[in-house]
Amino acid sequence: MEIKKGIAVSPGIAISKPLVIDSRDYRIPRRPILPAQRDAEVKRVREAFAAGIVELTELETSSDIRERNIKDIFAVHLSFLRDRSFRKKITDFVSSELTTAEYAVSTILRESAVQLASVDDPYISQRAADIYDIERRLLTQLVGKAAQEVDQLDREVVIIAHDLSPTQTAGFDRNFVKGMATEAGGRTSHTAIVARCLAIPAVVALDDMTSSITTESTVVIDGNRGIVIVDPDEETLAQYEQYAIDFGKLETKLDALRDKPAVTRDGVEIRLFGNIEFPSEAVHVKDKGGCGIGLYRSEFLYLYSGTEPTEQDHYEAYSETVKHFAGEPVVIRTMDLGGDKLPQNANVGVEANPVLGLRSIRYCLQNLTLFKTQIRAILRASILGDVRIMLPMITNLQELRQAKMIIRDVMEDLDEYAVEYNPSIPVGIMIETPSAALMASLFANDCDFFSVGTNDLIQYTLAVDRGNERVSSLYSAADPAVLRLIRGVIHDAHKGKIGLSVCGEVASEPEFTMLLLGMGVRTLSLAPPMIPEVKQMIRSVNIDECNALARKVATMDSQRQIKNYLRDKAIKILPEAY
Repeated sequence: MEIKKGIAVSPGIAISKPLVIDSRDYRIPRRPILPAQRDAEVKRVREAFAAGIVELTELETSSDIRERNIKDIFAVHLSFLRDRSFRKKITDFVSSELTTAEYAVSTILRESAVQLASVDDPYISQRAADIYDIERRLLTQLVGKAAQEVDQLDREVVIIAHDLSPTQTAGFDRNFVKGMATEAGGRTSHTAIVARCLAIPAVVALDDMTSSITTESTVVIDGNRGIVIVDPDEETLAQYEQYAIDFGKLETKLDALRDKPAVTRDGVEIRLFGNIEFPSEAVHVKDKGGCGIGLYRSEFLYLYSGTEPTEQDHYEAYSETVKHFAGEPVVIRTMDLGGDKLPQNANVGVEANPVLGLRSIRYCLQNLTLFKTQIRAILRASILGDVRIMLPMITNLQELRQAKMIIRDVMEDLDEYAVEYNPSIPVGIMIETPSAALMASLFANDCDFFSVGTNDLIQYTLAVDRGNERVSSLYSAADPAVLRLIRGVIHDAHKGKIGLSVCGEVASEPEFTMLLLGMGVRTLSLAPPMIPEVKQMIRSVNIDECNALARKVATMDSQRQIKNYLRDKAIKILPEAY
């Protein structure tokens, strides 16, 4: 049994045989095969060579290829593919090492290329490039055909891959694809977003996942805890089979809360909003009992299409979202581009530390045409409902005031053309840096609401890259420093009489619900699938209990102590969720 820890991006439990999708764009991992599979893999090698020969022969005889030197290159490649000893070296490797055809091709050809490149004779050393080209051609045959399996599934599987594109994921047949796990990706990756939309349990950012899987493995994907188990023992398998049944029953039970209010036992109303990336997710928020949108991540308009959206593209996306929530808030975060989220046509140089570089509001203020286009669309949509603007990663008053000045400039432009908009549209900021948290009392005088973005606030406060597995254990919302900052922001928002919500992942974690309520939070914006669970927590407690818990936590000095205390309390209230 092998247990791997990654990032949970789509909840649920999946137990099935794997379908591994390799990619020829990265180093093929060593993946073992069973002795009984040896002949089939050897056959795949031979078929790949034969297909490569046919492909090259067709290219060589094509009327488009007239230059003699190009024909000579194809002749060299064909001579390699027709060399039986060369092919035998690969098939022998498959047989002796019991590895996949892909790994054997990649290993043997790269070894040959390295040997050729080390020869002093320039003519011979330059042949290394030909070997790499042959490797790509063979892997195209091997990997491409394996990937086609996904489109022709007739059995239940979990997909295992180094990475998956959104298009691949969106094309999965939900009747057969029960879960997915990838080595790359993060909570906000395109693939994670699509997986959530399709309700496919998913875990990403797993270390060396594909190399430990065989076709006969049994794989458990725990999209709640971010765990993948390969070949679980009988006891573990039985536990997860029961867990999957219990999780299904819990989902059905919690979904019955959809039309019930999020009110504590002593009558305090808590507003639950949803975080979304695309307008189509607004329906999911309503289905789960959300009463508005607390965070519309508008940058995905740029990232998903690969082209720069027009003003009309923005307007239509926001309009579609607003129509689902008549009279309820729809908070649109201006584009949080930069760092690891850049559109394909962005002209930004390589940054040594992009998370601390040109991103979010900084990127907007240096790309005013882009920024004004979005603001125009938001303002136009503001007459359709309770639309609000939220500015990301504000670190000082100058940034906030400059952004507000640009919003006023756009309003003047709309006035000039007699375009309707809400002149009193609320403008708020995300509190996601320590500087913003410490200056919250001053920011409260210049904006209408705060939304605490706990993901980045934790990262910047603790100097922890949450994507770095070596320090991921240090990334914790329960750290006393983080909680002290959040408590201060809540106090300053209340003192300044402005709105406040928490919109980071902490809002989606039921064990933090009582603490946030006890600290004075009355609005949460969270991942739609978690709305029913958090609502159940709210309906099970009273504010006096939450206040007492918050006071107790304030006396604790370690994140482990706080985390364990909160978890124990949550388990007593909602044991079936754990």
